[in-house]
Parts: sequence; C-alpha cells; structure tokens
Amino acid sequence: MANAMARAVWGGALTFGLVSLPIQMFTATDSHTIHFHQLERGTSDRVRNQRVNERTGKEVPLDAIVKGYDVGDEYVLVEPDELEDIAPGRSKVLEVVGFVALDDVEPIFFDKTYYLGPKGKDYAKTYALLTQAMQHQEKAAIATFVMRSREYLVAVKAEAGMLTLHTLHWYSSRTS
Repeated sequence: MANAMARAVWGGALTFGLVSLPIQMFTATDSHTIHFHQLERGTSDRVRNQRVNERTGKEVPLDAIVKGYDVGDEYVLVEPDELEDIAPGRSKVLEVVGFVALDDVEPIFFDKTYYLGPKGKDYAKTYALLTQAMQHQEKAAIATFVMRSREYLVAVKAEAGMLTLHTLHWYSSRTS
C-alpha cells in the first residue's frame, strides 16, 4: 500500500447508509512521461504561448477572456463567477450509491487508480472489516466524490487486503 511517508491527495469519509469511515486517498500509479520546455534555438530562453485573437492577430489580456460554448451559429458566454456557481464544491464525502458484482464493472471504464487507507489507527478495524466483507462478497462500491472542483464516478474495490479506488470513464454509446 501507500508508503507511510506518502502524502494523501484527498481526505474525507467513505459513506454508505449510516456508516461513515474516515479515509485518505493516495496515488497508486505514477506517470513517467518526460515533459519538455520550448526554448529558442541557440539560447536557454523559454518560449511562452500567447493568447491571440484569431481575427485581429492581437494579444488579448487574461482578464478580457471569457469562456463560450458553441451552440452552432453563435456562442453562449459564461462568466467566471457563473462557472463558480455551477462547479461542484470541495467534497469531504465519498458517497457510495450502491454495490455491484465485481464482474459487472468492465475494465474498459477504469481510468486512474488510487489506494484508500484509514484516516488513523482508530479506524483500522472498521477499514479491515469493510475490506474483508467486500472481498468475501466479491462486490465493488460505486460512488461519487469531488476532488479539485471536479466530480468523479468511481468504483471502490477490495484487492489484496486493501481498498482501491478507480476513477471511471463515462459510458459513450457512440460507435463512430
């Protein structure tokens, strides 16, 4: 599981029914992608991207930019304060909406994996009991929670004596 020195990326409570288990979430995987900077050839000067108006070719200051949703022949503009009003808030709850058979969760929907651990020694026994029950019953918990202002649909599974959380891709019926 996560190293004792690992830093939790999220903390809250896993809840279902009247049960609430304080947990911490740790990253289970790491990207080893190399990230490059753009430099001007022959120098060590970084090259930055600019925000430029497509029609005029002039640079646009950040405070003059709004988001817009294309509805075909026009854009619906959305101001930053409107985005804040509709964005999900920071959540401290990983809310289980139901339990399903492990075989019912297709691996194609899995995105990123995290480890879940009890938030302190006081909750280790409850954590172990839930882990054993889910593993014995071969069930996964389907849940939602908010992290970094984004709502996630997740599957929580018991694997090798610990709980893992898998963010899920949303189902798309498009075949083209």
